[in-house]
Amino acid sequence: MELDIYFKLIVSLALGYVVVTAWKLLNWIWIRPKRLEKILRNQGFKGNPYRLLYGDVKEVAAAGKEARSKPISLSDDIIPRVTPAIFTAISKHGKKSFLWLGPRPEVYITDPDLIKEALNKTSIFQKTRGGNPLFKLLACGLVSAEGETWAEHRKIMNPAFHLDKSKDMLPAMYLSCIEIMSKWEAMVSTEGQCEVDVWPDLGTLTADVISRTAFGSSYAEGRQIFQLLKEQGGLLMQDVQTLYLPGMRFLPTKRMKRMRQIESEVRSALRSMINKRLLAMKVEEYIHDNLLGLLLKSNSEEIKENKNMKCGMSVDEVIEECKLFYYAGQETTSNLLTWAMVLLSQHSDWQERAREEVFQVFGKDKPDLDGMNHLKLVNMILLESLRLYPPAVFLNRAVYQDVKLGEIFLPAGVTVQLPIILMHHDIDIWGADAKEFNPDRFSEGVSKATKGKGVYFPFGLGPRICIGQNFAMLEAKMALSLILQRFSFVLSPSYIHAPYTVLTVQPQHGANLILKAL
Repeated sequence: MELDIYFKLIVSLALGYVVVTAWKLLNWIWIRPKRLEKILRNQGFKGNPYRLLYGDVKEVAAAGKEARSKPISLSDDIIPRVTPAIFTAISKHGKKSFLWLGPRPEVYITDPDLIKEALNKTSIFQKTRGGNPLFKLLACGLVSAEGETWAEHRKIMNPAFHLDKSKDMLPAMYLSCIEIMSKWEAMVSTEGQCEVDVWPDLGTLTADVISRTAFGSSYAEGRQIFQLLKEQGGLLMQDVQTLYLPGMRFLPTKRMKRMRQIESEVRSALRSMINKRLLAMKVEEYIHDNLLGLLLKSNSEEIKENKNMKCGMSVDEVIEECKLFYYAGQETTSNLLTWAMVLLSQHSDWQERAREEVFQVFGKDKPDLDGMNHLKLVNMILLESLRLYPPAVFLNRAVYQDVKLGEIFLPAGVTVQLPIILMHHDIDIWGADAKEFNPDRFSEGVSKATKGKGVYFPFGLGPRICIGQNFAMLEAKMALSLILQRFSFVLSPSYIHAPYTVLTVQPQHGANLILKAL
């Protein structure tokens, strides 16, 4: 009799578990998406009807494949190619629209005041949690941290990226830049000019800058880590072309095994470098001319100040920040330099004006910090390059509780997308020449050009603005100054204009230029 009771109890519990699980699944793939859709449509937002589980994912993938299939002319709008999903949705439904990324609606926010509000309310509009966990194999850390963890990590990392510390890193930046300059000079020495795809060389330059400035004497090890992370990024992009379903990362595929192997190798190499530096610090051998040394010093001071080992960052957290040094810094600056050179190749008048400024400030001498702070035209050119070709085409923020953004009610469960490139190219904001290269618009600075609105944010806005912004701009000024001192350049006849997005906006077929020795 008792066995019958126990059996019935077990069956009841099992049935209850099945019912609860089935209800959660039904709510996730249908009930909640349809409720969110109704709320958005009642406020005037437009988008495709929700389709079970996939939403618009297949169309987004197809649009991306089609956009990448053919190049565009230099005069064409780049938005349909670098972000076809945004272009298609807004062309079809207007600026007040949304897109389905699986069962989650992504709402486009294009009002400058609302963008600024969203980026300033960091406790409400947060980085998206969940999603594809494979991104964690590439890097997380400060960029994905929230709340008290983010605030503490930002506080610890700030000293390493303070502008007055950049002076100590200029020699490392110069060494990395001059290696590429010497390579190009050797290539053009025979005939006075040659064709060069500057994209991979500028990628090598910025990777070496990060390796030297982050790891100092461990530069060679840092270079190896970068190569592994670059491979990891390529493998990741192959996996994110389709909808991620829970548990997929545990499948024993060849690609997944390689990604986990790379993760293990990177973590092992970084842990070894960090441990060596920590041992040196114990005998007061502080090294303050690189990012890792400055980060560990700041972290040690935070722990001592609070007299608590639970404060500060763990070695695992420092490892994640080191991985971010590469992806947050290397691609951003190499993209900026590549597109700046492509734009200056098309606009010889601006190239010559910038060169005159560089020679006026430095002559043929090595650029220094004080001089780079006086490069007004070069700075304007870099700002305009970031406007036309921002490294990231959008920022995403998730809503985990019901909230109002201006007069818009956003229910928990939606994501807001802040389309950087759309705002940067908007004729209503920048004028009739919004899609043209005109650095003069920044002649009186960013605040004057934007009237203080949220319309220009290549490095983000608000409290979470990129911590490495000053570092990236200083590196770009150093590299561009050295290039202008040595070469003039024009687009090669073989150049193919094909900007596209792989995490950042890159030249799909490289950036072939004709370099001429001065």
